[in-house]
Amino acid sequence: MSDRPPSSRSETRRNPLPAAALAVQVTGVWKSFDAGRVPVLEGADVTVAPGEMVALWGPSGSGKSTLLHLVGGLDRPDRGEIRVLGQPIDSEADRVRLRRSHLGFVFQLHNLIPDLTVAENCAVPALAAGRPAAATRARIDELTEAVGIAHRRGHRVQDLSGGERQRVAICRALMNKPDVILADEPTGSLDEETANKVFDLIRNLVRREGSALLVATHERRFAEACDRILRVTHGRVLPL
Repeated sequence: MSDRPPSSRSETRRNPLPAAALAVQVTGVWKSFDAGRVPVLEGADVTVAPGEMVALWGPSGSGKSTLLHLVGGLDRPDRGEIRVLGQPIDSEADRVRLRRSHLGFVFQLHNLIPDLTVAENCAVPALAAGRPAAATRARIDELTEAVGIAHRRGHRVQDLSGGERQRVAICRALMNKPDVILADEPTGSLDEETANKVFDLIRNLVRREGSALLVATHERRFAEACDRILRVTHGRVLPL
């Protein structure tokens, strides 16, 4: 990958929003593994405004996935502060509440349940949040139509192609109409043509839904399609 930074739409926001108005705020976050012997993030700062699409751009192993896991409450920082929708995510109760009601995840390797159908996989977040059954069915119909897999609703995930599985993952992430979508290399396991289609789907659906998007990618073309780019390198997050 070239070290030449992406061009256009990657300037630092000159008038930062107050914390209460931000979808995501990461301040001075450090994270290491193996009892501190493997540093991953070193004082990371990130902000994402409501409805904004921000790319974390950098090579594999730079800390992009770790940062997304911290924002999503799947792990805890060694130090620093993370706020989602203006609220700190210090306790396990905070993290569970945010994951159920305000956050959606799209992972590189789908993390779907292979023996369940498309519709059943999509319904998992709604069931966890206690959504009414009728509203859940209507939302599944809406989203599967939007991503072009309505005809596969009754099929088991293990019988789908990689591109179809990622479309299911997108539907699952959007089921509860989250305020923030976290996407970790969502096209990394796909061929180029399918990857382009899937990324366009994510971008268009996020725009339609009005969610903020924080996406980790090593693909420069996808980073440039976002509103703003942050380069992740050697544990640092740098505006371009």
